[in-house]
Amino acid sequence: MLYFAALPLLVYLSFKQKYRESIPARFFLFNNPKFKNGNGVWFHVCSLGEARALKPILELLGDKDIKITTITHTGQAEARRYNAEVRYLPYEMFLPFWAREQDVLVVLEAEFWFMLFSVLRAKGTRIILLNARISEKSAKKYLQFAWFYKKMLSHVEIIYAQSEADKNRFLALGAKNIEVIGNIKLAGKIGKTKEYKKPEAEFIVAGSTHESEEESVLKSFVEYRKQSNAKLAVVPRHPERFESVYELMKKYADKNSLTLSRFSHDKEFKADMILVDAMGELNNIYAISDIVILGGAFREDVGGHNPLEPAHFGCKIITGKHFFHQKELFKYVHHVQYVERDEIHKALMKCKELPPSMVEEKIDLKPVIERIMKN
Repeated sequence: MLYFAALPLLVYLSFKQKYRESIPARFFLFNNPKFKNGNGVWFHVCSLGEARALKPILELLGDKDIKITTITHTGQAEARRYNAEVRYLPYEMFLPFWAREQDVLVVLEAEFWFMLFSVLRAKGTRIILLNARISEKSAKKYLQFAWFYKKMLSHVEIIYAQSEADKNRFLALGAKNIEVIGNIKLAGKIGKTKEYKKPEAEFIVAGSTHESEEESVLKSFVEYRKQSNAKLAVVPRHPERFESVYELMKKYADKNSLTLSRFSHDKEFKADMILVDAMGELNNIYAISDIVILGGAFREDVGGHNPLEPAHFGCKIITGKHFFHQKELFKYVHHVQYVERDEIHKALMKCKELPPSMVEEKIDLKPVIERIMKN
């Protein structure tokens, strides 16, 4: 009933670039057939970050028959880089006849889908939760329906939790067989795919920014320019926002007599401000950056983004205080400044006296791989 009531909204949203592929695939099964066969390893992830986190695991699994489902179009694009069958996860009402039995289903982070777990377990598929987490905020809501989550988690063979805090939240929901292994993103190899020449001036990158965050960054940068001949590159998290962010940057450039360019037109980083309107370039740009203002944490509803990549390249990191989805990763990154959006300028000024960020800790994926390969 809910599905039919939502049809007009789904049709409307499917015309938006962000959902043009995912909504028809997930809610109408358009170009989203069943997997060709069973008896493989099925990974389910939500979006870009989780899809990237699969890389070291897939490398260790070698020639296993791999399937991947995603929720977002950015996750889908990343998943298609692997040697795997890739689909969107259909809306739950389709799963009983769409899902095929596999040897094992590995679900990452907080993708808890009752019908997915129930249907796959009924078909004889083993279920593993990997990199599992429950935020403090979500835990309060989940506990109100503890009976429901206890039933859902009863289908799970083992939960590999990110932290002791996550383990305790799963235990409170009635889950069993939980092991803390840390965040699997620590196992990923971080590198660059292209070489760009570092600008001669101090280079600041605002990475993975969301709506309203760019304005705070631009205000701070304009103020900072009074003391430093710095350059700023802005890398929005979502490609559908490239145009609106460019218009915002143009307003600040014109008002403050700054030059502005688009990365797609000029990859020399000569302008005072550059919009990076391309996907898959963030690490390449972190590699030549001095300071990174990491987005997603200056708003209360996003939860932050992965700090391991800028820390790997020795960037000085500034981020917001709302990084609740990345708490476990930030635990391993040192010399980060956590500030409110109106404190970004002060943080930029303070960077001169701080050492570069760095990552401490590694993770052993061997137990996970052995469990996945178990007959």
